[in-house]
Amino acid sequence: MIANVTSLTFVVLFLPFMTALCAPLAVAKLGRNGAWLLALAPALAFVHFLGFVPEIAAGEVVTGGYAWVPSFNLSFSWFLDGLSLTFSLLITGIGTLIVLYAGAYMNGHPQQGRFMAFLLLFMGAMLGVVVSDSLLMLFVYWELTSITSFLLIGFDHRREASRRAALQALVVTGGGGLALLAGLIFIWNISGTTQLSMLVHGDDILRQSPFYFATLLLVLGGAFTKSAQFPFHFWLPNAMEAPTPVSAYLHSATMVKAGVYLLMRLNPVMGETAAWEILLPFFGGLTMLTGAFLAIRQTDLKLMLAYTTVSSLGLLVMLVGFGSEHAIEAAVLYLVAHSLFKGALFMVAGIIDHEAGTRDVTKLGGLRKAMPNTFIAALAAALSMAGLPPFLGFLAKEEIYYALAHPDPRSILFTVVAVVGNALMLAVAFAVALKPFVGKPSKTPKHAHEAPVLMWLGPATLAFGGLIAALFSGAFHAVVSVPTASAIAGENRPMDISLIPHIGVPLALSLFTVALGVMVYTKLATARHHVTRALLAAGPGPDKAFDAVMRGLVRLSFSITRLLQPGKLEFYVTATFAIIALVLLVPMYAYDEFPAMPAWPGGIQLHEAAFVVIAVIGLGAVLTASSRLSAIIALGIQGFAVAVLFLLFGAPDLSFTQFMVETLSVVILTLVMTRLRLSPTDHRHRGQKLLDGTIALACGTGFALLLLKATEQTFNNSLSDFFGAYSKVIAHGNNVVNVIIVDFRGTDTLGEIAVVMVTGLAILALIRIRTGGKPLKGEQKGEGKA
Repeated sequence: MIANVTSLTFVVLFLPFMTALCAPLAVAKLGRNGAWLLALAPALAFVHFLGFVPEIAAGEVVTGGYAWVPSFNLSFSWFLDGLSLTFSLLITGIGTLIVLYAGAYMNGHPQQGRFMAFLLLFMGAMLGVVVSDSLLMLFVYWELTSITSFLLIGFDHRREASRRAALQALVVTGGGGLALLAGLIFIWNISGTTQLSMLVHGDDILRQSPFYFATLLLVLGGAFTKSAQFPFHFWLPNAMEAPTPVSAYLHSATMVKAGVYLLMRLNPVMGETAAWEILLPFFGGLTMLTGAFLAIRQTDLKLMLAYTTVSSLGLLVMLVGFGSEHAIEAAVLYLVAHSLFKGALFMVAGIIDHEAGTRDVTKLGGLRKAMPNTFIAALAAALSMAGLPPFLGFLAKEEIYYALAHPDPRSILFTVVAVVGNALMLAVAFAVALKPFVGKPSKTPKHAHEAPVLMWLGPATLAFGGLIAALFSGAFHAVVSVPTASAIAGENRPMDISLIPHIGVPLALSLFTVALGVMVYTKLATARHHVTRALLAAGPGPDKAFDAVMRGLVRLSFSITRLLQPGKLEFYVTATFAIIALVLLVPMYAYDEFPAMPAWPGGIQLHEAAFVVIAVIGLGAVLTASSRLSAIIALGIQGFAVAVLFLLFGAPDLSFTQFMVETLSVVILTLVMTRLRLSPTDHRHRGQKLLDGTIALACGTGFALLLLKATEQTFNNSLSDFFGAYSKVIAHGNNVVNVIIVDFRGTDTLGEIAVVMVTGLAILALIRIRTGGKPLKGEQKGEGKA
C-alpha cells in the first residue's frame, strides 16, 4: 500500500465542484465554446488518475486524505485500487466527452449555464462515491448523487413529467440511501473501522457476525434502488425526461452504476455466502429479463436504451453474486463495455432527436447519407452491445457464458436468463443503430443533417474505444481488467480472454444468442405487440404502484397533521406539557429512581418563610385572577419573591437577572395586553380545568423530583474550577457569570439575541398584517391603545 497524501488529489476531487461555480459565467461569455473550457476540469482529472495506472497495475493501493474528526476516527480520505481507478477513469473520461457534447446539444438554451453547473456537480458527486475511503464520506457523496440527479432530471421544471420523474428518482434513491446509512452504521459497529481500505482486508468479520443478514439487506436496499434493480427499476426509464447529455452520462458511467460499485466493493467481505449468492443472482436475473422485455416494447430510442440499461445492470448484479470462477472477470469486462457502447448510443439518440426532430424509431429511416459520421459511430457501438467481434462487448459476452455454462441446475437457469436477455438486447441494439439509418428516407420534423463535431466526437470516441480495447486485449487486461477483477475478488485474478473465443459450449451459446437476437430483430413489430399484450394482461406495474403509494402517503400525512396540528394553541400547550410530565415521571417510575425525600428543614428563618408564603400567595392570585392584567401582576409578585429567595441564598447575580426578567416580562405583557380585549374569556369547563391542573402539578412534581435526584449525586466541580481559573486569565473578567455569558458561551448568547430579534420582527410583521400595513389605530394621535 502506498500512502499518497497529496493536496493535488484533494484539489482534483473538488475540481468539478469549483468548475460548476464558473459554468454559468463561462457559458454566458463564450456560448457553445464555453464547453471546451469547462471540459478541462474532467480532462485534467482524467489525466491525474491516469498517472496512477502503473502503480495500480503493479498491485499497489493508493490512499490519502486528511483527518476530520479524529476522536471518532472520521476522515476525508480517498482509496484507489483497480476498482475505484477504473470507475474514476470512466467518470472523468466519459464526463469530458459529455461536457463537450452538452455544449453543442444545449447550445442556445437560456439555462445552458445552469445545466452545465448541475452536470459538473453530478460528476463531482459520483467521483466522490468511487474514491471515498471513509464510510461517512461515501454516504455523503452517495446522497449528493441523488440530489444532483434530481436537479438534472427535473431540469425542464415547467413540464409535469419532468417534475414527476425527478421526484420519483429522489424518493426511490433517497429512501435507499437511508437504508444504506443504516447498513454502513452496522458495518462500522461490527468491524470497528470507518475506512474501506481497512474493511476490505477484514476477512470474515462481517460474514461471521449475527447481524450479517440484516446488514446485507440494508446494503442491498441502497444498492438495488440506486442501480434500478427489480422492483425499483421503474425510476430509471422515467429519468429519460432529462436532456440527452444527462441520460448518456447517467446510464454509462455514473449514478446507476453506483449500486453495482458498492456491491463490487463489498464483495471481498460480504460475498461468498448463501444469502449473497441467492439474492443477487435472483434479483439480477429478474431485472435483466424485465428490462430486456420492456425494451422490446418501446419505440422511443431513449426509452429503448434506458430499459436495456436496466437489463444490463441486472446482468452485472447477477454476475457479482453468482460466485463461480470467471464471473467477476465477466462482470468487469461487461462493466467497461457497457459504459462505452451505452454512452455512445445515447449520444447517437440525442443527435437523431436534435437533428431530425424525433426519437420515434417507427418514424425514422434512411438517415445514413445525411448523417454518415453518426451512423458509423452508432453501428460500432451497436456491434459491441450485440456482443459481436471485434469489439469489447464480444469479449464480455464470451466470458459471461464461460462463467455461467455449467451442468448444475442453478447454472443452467441463469445461463438461460443470460442468453434470452442478451438476445433481446442485440435486437434492441440493431433497432437503435440500423432502423433510423437504413431503408427509405423518412420525412422528419426537421431537415436531417450531420451534427456538429462536438456532438459526434463523443459517440465516435467511445464506440471505437471498445474496438481498441478488444484489439489490444492483452494490454487492456493488464491495466484495467486484472486490477479491477482482483480488487473485487480480494485476490489476484488473471485474465486471458481475447478475440479468440472459448471453444465449446460458450461459443455455441454465443452463436445461438446472435441467431435468436437477429430473429427477434426481424420480427420486432410482432414481438413488440406480444410484449404489450402481456403487460396489459399483467395489470399496473411498480410505476403505478409508486403513484398509489405517494397518494396514500399524502393522505396519511394530511390525516396525521389534522390530528396533531388542529390549529389550536391550547392543544399544543397541553400536549407539550403532558409529554414533558411523562418524560420526567415515567422513567423514574419504570426504573424506581425516585429520590429520597429530604427531611423538613428545621433551620428556616422567619424572613425566608415569609417570602415563600408571598410566592405561594402570588401563585394563588394568578389562579384566581379575574382578568389577564391581574394575572400578569400577580405573576410578577411570585417572580419577585423567588428573586429575593435567590438573593438570600447567596446568588446575587441570579437574583438580579430574575428581577430584570420579571420586571421586563410584567411591563411588556402589560403593554401587549393593552392592545387586546381584557375581558375574561376563559371558556374551559371544569373537566378541562381539572386536566390542566393535573398536568401542571405533574410537571412541577417531575421537575422537583428530578432536581432532588440530581442533588443526590456527587458534585463534579471540574467545570467550576475551570471557569474560576481561566475567567481572568483568558477572558480578562472578574465576574465569572458575566464571562460565561459573553465569552465562553458568547456564540450561544448571540444566538439567543438573534432569536429574540427574529421573534420581535415576526411579531411586528403579524401586527402589520393584521392592520394591513397601516399604523395602528390611535398611534397617529399618540394614544396608547387601540
